[in-house]
Amino acid sequence: MQLDHLPTELLLHIFRRCESVSDVLNFASTSRRLHRVYQRSNKLFILADAAEAELGPLEDITQIVTQNASQPAHIFREAPMSDALLKQVINIGRVAKKWEEIYPFKKWKIDYDSRRLLTPEERFRLRRAIYRLWLYHRAFHTRLYDRYSRNVRSVIAERAQLLHNWSTEELADIEDVRQVIWDVVQYHICPSNGTIQRKFHKRYPERQTQLTFNIHLNYPIERDSYGAPRFGSERSSNSVEQIFYNARPPGSSSSSKFVSKLRNDIFHDPGFEGWGDEIPHYYVIQDMLKLDPGQVLFLREHAPLKEQVEAYILSQGEWFKDNGETFFDTLQWVLKERGEDLQEFSDMMAERQLGVARDIC
Repeated sequence: MQLDHLPTELLLHIFRRCESVSDVLNFASTSRRLHRVYQRSNKLFILADAAEAELGPLEDITQIVTQNASQPAHIFREAPMSDALLKQVINIGRVAKKWEEIYPFKKWKIDYDSRRLLTPEERFRLRRAIYRLWLYHRAFHTRLYDRYSRNVRSVIAERAQLLHNWSTEELADIEDVRQVIWDVVQYHICPSNGTIQRKFHKRYPERQTQLTFNIHLNYPIERDSYGAPRFGSERSSNSVEQIFYNARPPGSSSSSKFVSKLRNDIFHDPGFEGWGDEIPHYYVIQDMLKLDPGQVLFLREHAPLKEQVEAYILSQGEWFKDNGETFFDTLQWVLKERGEDLQEFSDMMAERQLGVARDIC
């Protein structure tokens, strides 16, 4: 018997067993009958089931989408599934899927002999950690929380309430993911002068060029010499991110962009791509860690030059400058409230006894 001759009930069962949104859409396009069954059934819930299997947990994505300043971030929110909600869920989920591919390269960056693919359970925990960190960014790394309010006790208590929703092991997963994002920001988006120097001499060992380092704005923001996207202050972060969500499929290579960062000629000195040394660079990274996982990934893939990153930062507003991220401080506060040993927590993270990917015995 041909597949499209099966009873509708069996076809709907097959639709509901699909493990990704693309599987559902591809299956529905196989024949006219399958397309009719898909269109006439409750396709929204079919897609939601597939999104849960591929991108879940959807309830954590829902917390991000429904977050606003009118209610505390730690209050759990439910929302009926709709076409608009599902589109937002898929957009955020695709970002998490990309972090699934980046994570192993950063987690085993030095111990690369132990590098491996993540198990399905680890992928689930990584996505969940991404969504929860994203919720924290959405709630507390905004204009409402400037540099003067970060240490106010009532604000700290408000941030801690959100983290108290999750167990210590779940907080370790989030911190593990945050460290991976920190690595991407430090070495790819805002590399230090020393990092640029090392990469340049590794790529061009025969050249003894002395690079000129400058931590200030080096380029006119309105000019884009290499055809890459420009991010002006008049463009909202949402519209910029929307370009990203539909621009590049998972797994796409961006290695050519690092060539332009290290390009050395009369028009471009790689030293201009450095963000300072030691203390200045540290504070730059602390500021940049206020960006959510989607924004960090956007800059990694679409802003290879310092000029473009600086323009994006300026578009965030004055509150962003000299106002470092607060998640790690809040994590320490919560662990102390729970009576956890901070040093033991750090040691277990370093020994991979806590975190998304733990050593397999």
